[in-house]
Amino acid sequence: MSVALHTPPTIFSMRHAPSWVLLALAAGSVNAGAFLACQRFVTHVTGLTTQLGIDAGLWGLMAEYGLVVLCFIAGAMSSVIVLQRRHQRGKPPLHAAPLIFVSTMLAGVAISGHAGLFGQFGTSVEQPRDFLLLSLLSFAMGLQNATVSTATGGAVRTTHMTGPATELGVQLASSFAMDGEARRTALQGAMLRGSKIIAFASGAALMVPAVRAGGYLAFLIPGAFIMTATVLSFIPGMSVDTPSTREPALSRGHRIA
Repeated sequence: MSVALHTPPTIFSMRHAPSWVLLALAAGSVNAGAFLACQRFVTHVTGLTTQLGIDAGLWGLMAEYGLVVLCFIAGAMSSVIVLQRRHQRGKPPLHAAPLIFVSTMLAGVAISGHAGLFGQFGTSVEQPRDFLLLSLLSFAMGLQNATVSTATGGAVRTTHMTGPATELGVQLASSFAMDGEARRTALQGAMLRGSKIIAFASGAALMVPAVRAGGYLAFLIPGAFIMTATVLSFIPGMSVDTPSTREPALSRGHRIA
């Protein structure tokens, strides 16, 4: 069963395309913030899984990194459970709820870190409080990624850039062999993917001066980006396209990474 909120016409609309950029901007900020705080990334599982292999035999570290990976998975599961349960009861899924929770979590991390829960910013690596921070951020990013994926029918993901970078190359190459509407569709997809990659890098760049100025309080910034995207594209009654804001639909089954 499907609980998708957005389809290709709204994914590419002028109303909602900025939301995917904002969410990628937020994920880049969180990833950079985690790295600047304790030298580890959290918005994708690839790096964490690699670290598990590097630390093979160091059972304590393996358990802690395994916990961070599980938190990402738990965040993704939590999103789907919340959305599907309402759908199964015949109620409209509250797509905004998980994203509001993500924004609230980041605000809580910012305030708790500023209060000293995670120690001084950027001064420790692989301590228990580091893994607490990483686990919270990982859960939040898993929650965001699954919510956006579910809301777009698996079409858009915002916390990792490997898929978008691959599809950017595919769509750019495909556009050379196409013409007319097919070429326009390929270029549209490439533009979305390229925009997400630029936004992710921009979010990381933004976090560098932000943590210098405010330490953990810098996590309020991605929280604000996520809340803005939620208002634009996930709250019923506030995120409906008008015909003039819609772009032509992609062909059925076309995937947007």
